[in-house]
Amino acid sequence: MQKKNLFLWSLYDFANSIVYIAFLLYFAQWLVVDAGLPDFWYNALFAIATLMLLFSAPLLAARVDKQGGGKFWLTLATLGTAAFYALAVLTAYQGTPYVWAAALLFLLGQYCYQLSFVFYTPMLVQIAPEGKRARASGIGQFANALGQIAGVVIALPFASTHLGPMLPAVGIFLVLALPMLLFYKESPAAPTTTPHEPYFKKLSAFIFTSAAASFVVAYFFFNDAVITLSNNYAIVLQRMFEVPDTTKSLLLLAILISSAVGGVIAGWVADKTSVYKTLIALILGWVVMLPILASAQTFVIFSGYTVIIGLLIGSSYSTSRVYLTQLLRPEEMTYGFSLFTLFERFASFVGPLAWGSTIALVGNSSDGYRAAILSMTALMIIGLFILLKFKDGWKNPLKIS
Repeated sequence: MQKKNLFLWSLYDFANSIVYIAFLLYFAQWLVVDAGLPDFWYNALFAIATLMLLFSAPLLAARVDKQGGGKFWLTLATLGTAAFYALAVLTAYQGTPYVWAAALLFLLGQYCYQLSFVFYTPMLVQIAPEGKRARASGIGQFANALGQIAGVVIALPFASTHLGPMLPAVGIFLVLALPMLLFYKESPAAPTTTPHEPYFKKLSAFIFTSAAASFVVAYFFFNDAVITLSNNYAIVLQRMFEVPDTTKSLLLLAILISSAVGGVIAGWVADKTSVYKTLIALILGWVVMLPILASAQTFVIFSGYTVIIGLLIGSSYSTSRVYLTQLLRPEEMTYGFSLFTLFERFASFVGPLAWGSTIALVGNSSDGYRAAILSMTALMIIGLFILLKFKDGWKNPLKIS
């Protein structure tokens, strides 16, 4: 295991988590609660960013697999994230009449943020051999959760307004991301004579021939619920229980600590037993916990359930990306992870639209948000079914009686 690169890789995860949590916790509330952007359109921002990713990420990933240079594109995506997020905040400071301009800049920042993972996540293969990747991934997920904890703590002194924590978070993210961009030693791309393939031909070839294709589709469904719930969590607390921002932050700290612990435990268990079986157990945990969460009638009970769910958040992602490294061929590693990232974020297309539509139908009352949480369980079940039925790819389905 390359300890220096693992440290830099984990530090980057720590850094981007700071800006992620600040925008999710505070800027989301400025857009929806303060400036009046409808829930539907807030969620649509993530859907549009994912459509942009759809037409760019696989092309760039295929180029990296063939020519290398993932660190170069990671650098561009990181700088774009910082620039557009900072501009979104500065625009928001002009007042609520500029909500749509701020939302557009946030959309561009969200696109760059999502794009960075296309090049960041496959570096796990260079950092650790197969038998140690689950632990390395768990360490990265632990750093991710610590970064979110740090983001919440850093934001608290500036949280007298929803915009106060934003610029400090962007600045700290950029400073802490620089060591990865400057000092990470990228392995050269393996020589390849694979000819260039048109976009849709390469995509269809991956879908129908790669052993990883069925997992990527399964991941699309079960991760849908996780991302959508995370994106709307602060709004849910506000609408359902009218929780003060300080209380939200403290609860989020507890969830993030739980997530950090879950990521490390799951990585250790997966390396000792089976990555696949560990992942199945985690998704079953989600299927059980989401309806229980939706049924919680008081803030105390709701918060207790979400802390338990925190164990599943970190462990689900860290285990998923390790399982994907077992399924992908070396020559399709970055391309496969681009689709992994794309499908992960494309969950920010279907999930948010389903969530927003549920709120629009039931109303933005407590019952509406309970129904929205409950609706995510169906997506978990679909993902679980695909993962069980097509463990070895589309050509070799398992028989489930």
